[in-house]
Amino acid sequence: MAVDLHLHSTRSDGTDRPAAIVAAGAAAGLAAIALTDHDTLDGIAEAEEAAARHGIRLIPGTELSVDGDEGPFHLLVYHLSPRGGPLQNRLRDIRQGRHERNLRIVLALRNLGIEITYDEIAAEAVEGQVGRPHVAAVLVRKGVVPDLATAFDRYLARGRPAYDERYRLDHREAVSLAVASGAVPVVAHPHTLGVTAADYERVLTGLAADGVMGVEAHYADYAPEVRRHLARLAASLGMIATGGSDYHGRYKPDLAVGTGRGDLAVPDEVVEHLDAARATLPRGEIGQ
Repeated sequence: MAVDLHLHSTRSDGTDRPAAIVAAGAAAGLAAIALTDHDTLDGIAEAEEAAARHGIRLIPGTELSVDGDEGPFHLLVYHLSPRGGPLQNRLRDIRQGRHERNLRIVLALRNLGIEITYDEIAAEAVEGQVGRPHVAAVLVRKGVVPDLATAFDRYLARGRPAYDERYRLDHREAVSLAVASGAVPVVAHPHTLGVTAADYERVLTGLAADGVMGVEAHYADYAPEVRRHLARLAASLGMIATGGSDYHGRYKPDLAVGTGRGDLAVPDEVVEHLDAARATLPRGEIGQ
């Protein structure tokens, strides 16, 4: 059976509630899923209840943006308990930094002559963390741009006039906090590491030495040969080759839970490897 270990709900920048995502995973015949909303564990309780009803395993997690030696990248953190711990405590600071960044984005857009308010963006987010996809959706609704991609290309992507940096943990601190919380840190979609494919081995070797335990090799956007290459590279470095669709609902409408664009099949043995890695980490109340 397959699994999907990269999913976003309305608690961050997805458009489906956590329970709906669990139901979609069960309908797809998946053995397990991971809810990995950005900077928050707020959707885990709802997802756990749904997982119990549907008979599917849920791995609690989150996705962080961290500062690396080559530039910012994303870190997936698996088996992160919503009941608390060192990293969980720092998520509040990260969310506050995100909020302050969002306010600066609104100000930048208004200075460009675009009539937009933070309240409109928060309404788009409904109940979760406000992010750039919500800003993009409001720009589309207002007719400022024709689609989400144009909103990023014209205003919100790095280097564009409304882009603004936000508070990030250094990747070594994030990894240390994750491990201290009984959780397993994994590099998300490694093409965003900011290096060429030829440099993957060098960068991932360094990240493995820093305590990163896996790399998202089976990613929906990657061709099968890229997935196989990354999985082999991960194995050679003693890292877990994880994977997922990076599902966001309507914000990424070409992706489906479990299958990505139709050809994704993340092997369920990945979950066993994550469990084994978790067993080597500090336990106690946190991480249970």
